[in-house]
Amino acid sequence: MTPLRAAPFLVAGLLMAAPTSARDYGQQGTVWSVIEPDLLEQIHARLTRLEKTGETAKLNEELKRRTIARVNRPEPVAGINAAAAARSWRFDPTISVERDIADDKGRVIVAAGTRVNPLDTVPLRVPLVFLDGDDPEQLAWATRRYASTKAKLILVRGAPLELMKARQRRFYFDQGGSLVKHFGIRAVPATVEQQGRVLIITEQPVRPKERASS
Repeated sequence: MTPLRAAPFLVAGLLMAAPTSARDYGQQGTVWSVIEPDLLEQIHARLTRLEKTGETAKLNEELKRRTIARVNRPEPVAGINAAAAARSWRFDPTISVERDIADDKGRVIVAAGTRVNPLDTVPLRVPLVFLDGDDPEQLAWATRRYASTKAKLILVRGAPLELMKARQRRFYFDQGGSLVKHFGIRAVPATVEQQGRVLIITEQPVRPKERASS
């Protein structure tokens, strides 16, 4: 019998020779019972106590108060100052399409790499005017200069609803500063106006002769 052929028989013999048995080795350490309360039960008990003591109603009322306050006066846009010097620049909104854009039938209508200017299809019909709604001089300047136009007055600070009631015209708010960041605006008042296929952005301080109340 060759060594290769003997190997299976040797393994079988070892398996047959090794007795198998189950043993109880006893307790090898201290075993503690689970005493931590169920997390869901804790939450339920906490909510029940809050409900009984009236704390839930108080929390809901506080949340309502904060929500109304935030709507009436949104968080000011950080990093925006009053314009101290005039600054103007061109902003080209043209973008390069990263991938093919197809219609519902799979036909490519805009190929990847195509440069698209949104102003070709969606022009900026009215100026965008960014200002500090808490600055009386900026408010007077904006409402006086754009009194007869449909310019969009966009606040970076202030109470838009209160101003709408007081001045009887619509005010917007740049929530989170997304627009000023997009255009690179660092000071107000600032205007964004279309000129051909680009936008002209201008930061300008309010001149003394323009500070008359509207």
